[in-house]
Amino acid sequence: MGRTVQGEGTGGAGAFCPRIAPGAPPGRGTIAAVSDNLPPSPPAQPRNPLHGLTLERILTDLVAHFGWPGLGERIPVRCFTSEPSIASSLKFLRKTPWAREKVEGLYLFMLREQRRTAGGARG
Repeated sequence: MGRTVQGEGTGGAGAFCPRIAPGAPPGRGTIAAVSDNLPPSPPAQPRNPLHGLTLERILTDLVAHFGWPGLGERIPVRCFTSEPSIASSLKFLRKTPWAREKVEGLYLFMLREQRRTAGGARG
């Protein structure tokens, strides 16, 4: 008769039960800030050369350095060899993780190559 089934709004599984802030008066609690339960934000990535770069920027730099033919030779995918464009390549790379990894790897290689040649010119 007066029995309640667990999960029907009495604090059982699946029921919404806001977290009440400690020290709140009974029946008039305030909901604790959600940010109290969030994990700390990820640390800045000062040693990651890809941090903060968009895929469009990476692709544009690679095309400027290698050209579409050179990019197609290094990463043989159709979007680089057959009527290449930034837009079509971005669409493909966003949907294809393995190709995106190859592009990011080639970008890192290009950066190392540029640093090596710039270092050799100085000394």
